Amino acid sequence: MAPSESHVTVRPPSNPREAAPELMRLMTKVARMYHEQGVRQPQIAAQLNVSQARVSRLLKQAAELGIVRTIVIGPPGVHSDLELSIEQRFGLRDVVVADTAEQEDEYALLPALGAAAAVYLETTLARGERIGISSWSSTLLATVDALRPRPSQAAELVVQMLGGLGTVTAQSHATRLTGRLAELTGAQAVFLPAPGLVASATTVRALVRDTSIASVLAMYRDLSMILVGVGSLVPSPLLQQSGNAIEDVDQQSLRELGAVGDICLRFFNEAGTPVRSPLNERVVGIDASSLRAVPRRVAVAGGARKFTAIRAALVAGWVNVLVTDQATAQRLCTEPAGL
Repeated sequence: MAPSESHVTVRPPSNPREAAPELMRLMTKVARMYHEQGVRQPQIAAQLNVSQARVSRLLKQAAELGIVRTIVIGPPGVHSDLELSIEQRFGLRDVVVADTAEQEDEYALLPALGAAAAVYLETTLARGERIGISSWSSTLLATVDALRPRPSQAAELVVQMLGGLGTVTAQSHATRLTGRLAELTGAQAVFLPAPGLVASATTVRALVRDTSIASVLAMYRDLSMILVGVGSLVPSPLLQQSGNAIEDVDQQSLRELGAVGDICLRFFNEAGTPVRSPLNERVVGIDASSLRAVPRRVAVAGGARKFTAIRAALVAGWVNVLVTDQATAQRLCTEPAGL
């Protein structure tokens, strides 16, 4: 999250009877010198002819008695209160709220979401990260486009978590996501050479026996973080163009089963419970249990169309870090947290 300004005030204590008047005067003087005038503790000790240890004790007592109070003042564009509220409500590790206009549509939000996610990654990636990334997400494309190259290696591997083969144009998007993120972080790119969605479960079983595919699937067990979008039941234009979009009959079946959204084509209902559908057996990529076992699970998603899916993903712990827009964040704080 973006840093906030820390403001220290020195004021009368909440219960002045807890200290003698002469001690209270010295305590207040020390607090003002240290917090308001910027005098260092050794100089305070020398000027007042007391030990540095006593100065330290007086400052601690001043805080305990309420003479010194620290107030965090968030600068414009920082939404730390919203972020903390969502973290506490859904038990998340971190939340980043992009500074966006309340009525922006889904596609107008992409640059702000991408920029906010890029800053989050730049400040939190650690050397040796093994990152899993989804294939079909406009928000992730915006994130990678906004990410700056790291001066030193920030990750070990970037692994594609959902098959990326499809139409030529969309296939280039999937490759670009994995390849470009690997390039920017100094990592090795690992591609999954298969379609994301195939015609039958029989085809999936045949594909996963291929050593080049099986070796990638085995890497999912050792991922340290994943970077995903959150899909709604209606596929995005990018997914529709990819050749991996679900057909109308499958959409209807999922709707009847109560599905509201997906991550990596693993669909779930409003409570976040995985939906048991034949479609699930036709997906080539990370399964729901492996996905949810990854320690850090970062979703970049926003917009009114995806709100129910985002909320469901948070309720059930599909992700534990969220980068979203201001309007979605406000709704997450105020509307019921799901079924």
